[in-house]
Amino acid sequence: MPPHRNAYRPTVMGTRGVVASAHPLASMAGIRMLLAGGNAVDAAVAVGSTLNVVEPFMSGAGGIGLMLISRGRERHVLDFIGRAPKAADARRCTDDELAGGPKSCATPGNLGGWLAALERFGSMDRAGVLRPAIELAESGVPLTFKNVDFFEAARATLGRSPEAQRLYLGNGGPRAGAVVTYKELAATLRQVAEGGSEVFYRGPIAKAIARAVTEAGGWLAEEDLAAFAPEWREPVTIRYREHDVSSVPPPFSAFQMLETLNILEGFDVQAWGHNSVDYLHHLIEAIKLGSADRLAYAYTGDVPIRGLLSKAYARAQRARIDPVRAGRSEGERHNRARLADEIREGHPASFQNEQTTHFACADASGTVVSVTQTLGVPFGSGFAVPGTGLVLNNILKWMDRDPESPNMLRPGKKAGTMMSPTQVFRDGAFAMSIGTPGSYGILQTTPQMLLNVLEFGMNVQEAIEAPRARVYRDRLVDAEARIAADTRTALAGRGHQVNTIDDWSWIVGGGQGIVRDQESGALMAGADPRRDGYALAI
Repeated sequence: MPPHRNAYRPTVMGTRGVVASAHPLASMAGIRMLLAGGNAVDAAVAVGSTLNVVEPFMSGAGGIGLMLISRGRERHVLDFIGRAPKAADARRCTDDELAGGPKSCATPGNLGGWLAALERFGSMDRAGVLRPAIELAESGVPLTFKNVDFFEAARATLGRSPEAQRLYLGNGGPRAGAVVTYKELAATLRQVAEGGSEVFYRGPIAKAIARAVTEAGGWLAEEDLAAFAPEWREPVTIRYREHDVSSVPPPFSAFQMLETLNILEGFDVQAWGHNSVDYLHHLIEAIKLGSADRLAYAYTGDVPIRGLLSKAYARAQRARIDPVRAGRSEGERHNRARLADEIREGHPASFQNEQTTHFACADASGTVVSVTQTLGVPFGSGFAVPGTGLVLNNILKWMDRDPESPNMLRPGKKAGTMMSPTQVFRDGAFAMSIGTPGSYGILQTTPQMLLNVLEFGMNVQEAIEAPRARVYRDRLVDAEARIAADTRTALAGRGHQVNTIDDWSWIVGGGQGIVRDQESGALMAGADPRRDGYALAI
């Protein structure tokens, strides 16, 4: 039996503020802002920039992201997803070139997003919130054991540019406990602290990025960087029993996760029991239905969101689930080859008239910030820009070269990201923030963590630690080995092809979350031991 109810770690609690992120030093950067009198937005920018230093394989200024901010009853989404360069051409690249290297980069958005949030809702100046990242980059950070795992696994990616190899594989290679510095990154962040996003998108940093990419045969140009602008959007919200669940709107794919919840709401989920065969079977089948709709509608430019998230549509989708037999899924990505009896999309237009790395920071005034940001895969494109300390993303990997795909690579298009920072409210008051990295798995891990709290009464740390599953093409399912063996066998009996993965696998994400006690107002935070996740509170 784990020492903290059903968790190995305690739930971290405070009254003045909490921060949960993928690394303890990043969480500490956020706490430093709160202790200095800053708010949750200040803390979030400090966390995001510090992750560039301590978790450089997952996120950084060269990546993209989404932010969900709630302030009392106000809810705002900040979209800082960069577009495909104007010169991008699906006919002039290979799948391998989109997977990594200079042709795989979308316009970086994280830096612009951090500063846009700070300008609108922050209370501190740029120098203050970027100080922890700059100090750590200059003075050095020790590599964790998990850092080294990711560095070693990404050797092929880092091999795509000599500069990336120098930055991350130099000095004898990565070693747990070795202290590494990133002087060029510190200098880049100092320029940003002084000159703002202008120096990054239109000044010397932009020129350095564009020159390096184009000289290496890539597409990202000065005009792409100069045209970048974060966008404020309204979140999409569904009602799940007595809670409102809010996440990011189209053109992003969070609606798959919300549709999954809508479908499951019509079942007595509690009665099945957590990770029972009935629960997991219906969860898997609901995920397949939502995934088919994402592949059909997310990239069309006119997503029928009201229909997709209507309760009447959820009833129609729910009726398609065979309670004892697994359906066949197209999978996570567009695939021209069809399977026999493949689960296809539903028809949400018929229901249009119905009404509808991750980290999180909260402060004592009621502001909560949930952020998911990414480089794509570990170390993104593997293409580092000399003299800047920046590694660029490989977000174009998430577009297709097939002209039949609605997600085909086109100039100026935003990739169909799965990032889904999510917040839950009860009677209008903040109740929970949850989110995770994990590519297509984000849309499956997020509802599992939500249901762990909303249906099974877990605290936030238990909800994050609980074993998870992930659904792929046809009837393939990854299941963490902590899911009972007899349950996995019973799933196989219903036609699922169950692949058992490690007890604690990063394949199913790395969640971070915050819950607010509805009576006392105490803030409770949890972080995922599948990575270097850590929560801190004051």
